[in-house]
Amino acid sequence: MSRPVIAGLVAAVVGYASSFAVVLAGLRAAGATEAQAASGLLALCVAMGLLSIVLAATTRMPITIAWSTPGAALLASAGEPSGGYPAALGAFAAAGLLIVLAGLWRPLARAIAAIPSGLASAMLAGVLLSLCLAPVHSMVELPWLTAPVIAVWALLTRFARPWAVPGALAAMAVAVAIGRSPDLAGLHLGPQLSFTLPHVTAGALVGTALPLFIVTMTSQNVTGMGVLASFGYRPSLRRMLTTTGAATALVAPFGGHQVNLGAITAALTAGPDAGPDVGRRWIASATNGAAYLVLGVLAGAATTLLSVVPPLLIEAVAGLALLGALAGAIAAAVADPRHREAATVTLVVSASGMTALGISAPFWGLCAGLALLGLARVRAARPLTAT
Repeated sequence: MSRPVIAGLVAAVVGYASSFAVVLAGLRAAGATEAQAASGLLALCVAMGLLSIVLAATTRMPITIAWSTPGAALLASAGEPSGGYPAALGAFAAAGLLIVLAGLWRPLARAIAAIPSGLASAMLAGVLLSLCLAPVHSMVELPWLTAPVIAVWALLTRFARPWAVPGALAAMAVAVAIGRSPDLAGLHLGPQLSFTLPHVTAGALVGTALPLFIVTMTSQNVTGMGVLASFGYRPSLRRMLTTTGAATALVAPFGGHQVNLGAITAALTAGPDAGPDVGRRWIASATNGAAYLVLGVLAGAATTLLSVVPPLLIEAVAGLALLGALAGAIAAAVADPRHREAATVTLVVSASGMTALGISAPFWGLCAGLALLGLARVRAARPLTAT
């Protein structure tokens, strides 16, 4: 088996196992039932798989499409929007259309790029923090189930890092199976799609769609383009945004929260692990896409099996999976001393879990940080206007 094929398969298995629990936790927090969450996972896998295959084959570049793990974490921390799950789906579709607009209308893309990276990272860190605290809470409430999960994760992080989260999931399954024998009779293990008509509400648009759009653009699309560029690949940004944004809008009624450029998976499929011939690395992305089509079949089984696991334990595994992302976001948030105070305010407000006017904390966190940054700039400019 050629190296590109192996790299694509490894990227798919590790990517899926490392973050599908986060996706399911986000959809459940947004108000989805078990069937609707399974549908969302399946819709995302199909969209990611097809787009990865088509884009890789037509551009001959290792373009890998992924779901937004930070976006799912945002959903998990923000909770169910006003208007319930249909309003969340409306926000998913709106975020996808904003991605399309960013690809077609350059001023919007420039406006997002103008947001200081430290503040965008601080908002992401605030979103991730609540989930990353779950392992601590789970250790207190479910010590006998959580301790082996954390132990396996810590050991694999040291000796086989890519398999740390899949190993933690395996340890969770073993711990739960030893503790009790789950009754899976009557539960759906096969793939299933569930259509729900999206509903548009102002609170969900501002509190969910806009933060989801910003997080996806800054942590996924911009990062993904940067990873590809670092290996010498420069696909059309307009095509990437319009394609993934349109796909998001199409899968939103089935529960898909965001389809976007891969970042970590792109490093696996576009880098030297995919072989020395840069002209054949697109095969790794196409293989990754084909693997996700197969993994999508497992969406119902994955959701059903997780339904018999204590929710806090699932959140604990999701928190372990996001610790690296949290560390990176905090480091980026405080890297620039000029923005450090505003970034800290953004992080604190975003992590607060507050909801005001039907709008969730991440939006208010970004507003608070931008306001403080604006005041600092006015204060710095005042001596110039007096002379």
